[in-house]
Amino acid sequence: MKIQLNGHPHPLESAMTLSDLLESIGFGGKPVVVELNEQAVFPRDYPSTLIQEGARIEIVTLAAGG
Repeated sequence: MKIQLNGHPHPLESAMTLSDLLESIGFGGKPVVVELNEQAVFPRDYPSTLIQEGARIEIVTLAAGG
């Protein structure tokens, strides 16, 4: 299965949730903002949101600074 992740092609071996994807790319449990097909997804919905073939996902990391 192929998706677009932050504007680049990204293959997935199988269907997965947003939580699974975040975990697999090292962002599990980290503060991020996720858009799925140009729609923001609430963090509480990551475990139940399935990624479909051709999905466009944008992940933005949050950083604190001063």
